[in-house]
Amino acid sequence: MLIYLDLCCFNRPWDDQSASRVRLETEAKLLLQERIRNGLTSLVWSYALTYENDFNPHRERRETIAAWQPLAVATVHASPSVVALAQQIEADGASAFDALHVGCAIHAGAALFVTTDDRLLRIVRRRSDIIAELPQEALARLEHWYEN
Repeated sequence: MLIYLDLCCFNRPWDDQSASRVRLETEAKLLLQERIRNGLTSLVWSYALTYENDFNPHRERRETIAAWQPLAVATVHASPSVVALAQQIEADGASAFDALHVGCAIHAGAALFVTTDDRLLRIVRRRSDIIAELPQEALARLEHWYEN
């Protein structure tokens, strides 16, 4: 399955881990990345991820996140169709960067958009062209936890 992890998802391991929700999302995100490394799940990368990540002031974090780009099976570049999608999503209430991430995911044909941003989840979940989930929800879907 093709998935898109937004930048807040990639950054989750560096957030304060004292809250159980943050620890759970971190562990699920790391397990999603393990699935990607093992070829069980496919990653989409985008110019929006690269651009936003380049502004990360923490060199180690920036480089760790950027190292996932070569593992992606698809990379979305800037195009009029991506921008048009992003503009629609921004009109629904998403920030410009968030809208670009979602637009790139949809343009690539990702089945899942994974984020830790509750506001963005609410916006994207109103759409019919992509499924938006928290990392732990995405992991449950990919591993078919509830199908038995």
